[in-house]
Amino acid sequence: MNGEISFLYVIGERKQKENLISALAANGATVFSVIYGRGFVKSNEILKAFGLVSEEDKVVITCLIKKIDCDKAFAVLNEDFKFDRPNTGIAFTVPVENLKY
Repeated sequence: MNGEISFLYVIGERKQKENLISALAANGATVFSVIYGRGFVKSNEILKAFGLVSEEDKVVITCLIKKIDCDKAFAVLNEDFKFDRPNTGIAFTVPVENLKY
């Protein structure tokens, strides 16, 4: 099992929490933890001019996912939640060693 599991961190808009969790669970993620946060960038005219409007209410979702399921999860985040576009969300994994569940 060494090296087969990762922690997946997802930071997105709070209003998408339920949809994000459902999509991640459908693509192999388990053992979820949810933390609410607030973004530090305030919307202003310069950001708006570049099409970047800050969503201050954030959700931080952490979960476990098998490495073989990571590509599917990232594809869903990019396709369904537009994480591949600026100002939508961020996701990354951290490998977990010696964890079995």
